[in-house]
Amino acid sequence: MHEALILCRFVHFGTVLLLFGISVLHPTLLRSSLEALGKSPLALRVDHCKVWLAAVALLSALVWLMLTGASMAGEWRDAVDLDTLTLVLGNTFFGHVWSLHLVCNLLVLIATVKAQHFSRVLQTALIGLLLFTLAPVGHGAMFDGVRGQLLILNQIIHLCGVGTWLGGLLMLTMVLATPQGIDRRQALLRFSGIGYVLVATIVVTGLINVRALSGAFWPEPAFSGFGLVLAIKAGLVLAMLMLAAVNRTLAHANTPNFAALKTSVLFECLFGAAALAAVSLLGTLPPMLMD
Repeated sequence: MHEALILCRFVHFGTVLLLFGISVLHPTLLRSSLEALGKSPLALRVDHCKVWLAAVALLSALVWLMLTGASMAGEWRDAVDLDTLTLVLGNTFFGHVWSLHLVCNLLVLIATVKAQHFSRVLQTALIGLLLFTLAPVGHGAMFDGVRGQLLILNQIIHLCGVGTWLGGLLMLTMVLATPQGIDRRQALLRFSGIGYVLVATIVVTGLINVRALSGAFWPEPAFSGFGLVLAIKAGLVLAMLMLAAVNRTLAHANTPNFAALKTSVLFECLFGAAALAAVSLLGTLPPMLMD
């Protein structure tokens, strides 16, 4: 049951983060050619990707609710017991947040399926709200009052940075796979240009999270349990930063090697997925608060 919940967290966080990043960066990376794109293969690919991500997000959100109910009741059969799920939604902090989250997810799915009836700004706003409602889930609910609210706000900023980075990488893979009609080099340079802000945001808010949860800038014991998984995540993020530097160097070449860029971006995506898996596990581990 615990392993299933970790997997579900990984799928749900991943889909919501990617959905947010794609929505935010689509107009930014392709600013010079948006009007010309119309319903080009890339535009259609992005729209279809958003629909699938929204659908998987809603499905995984429902599974997350069922697994939470089963975990609280201690029996697998309670995952589909209506009384148990109603009790979780109506009588727990998680349930109150998740009720809003499910509504947001349904609205996002409708907005992506019926994209012609929703402006891009409204779609992005709904997806942003969906991402924001993930912030109180997990360690964000440990504290009450102003301290808890500030931690949730910090987590929102952290999630926005991570989502923009990961979604940007997915956008780049689609851009690099579209040789016609897109200025691929310009898109790469734009993403690398905002990369500094994203990295700074992720690092600073991540350190604040660790400090607030563990009482130190690194939890004790340093390489056991929560600290070990955190170290693995930090190592994966460092590997992503190194690959990002390689991507920037390749993109600034007079004649960019797009084959090498595709490989580098792909590996950065894989490291990002691994880091997200570590985050999914971290959310289920006690941060070992210090005295």
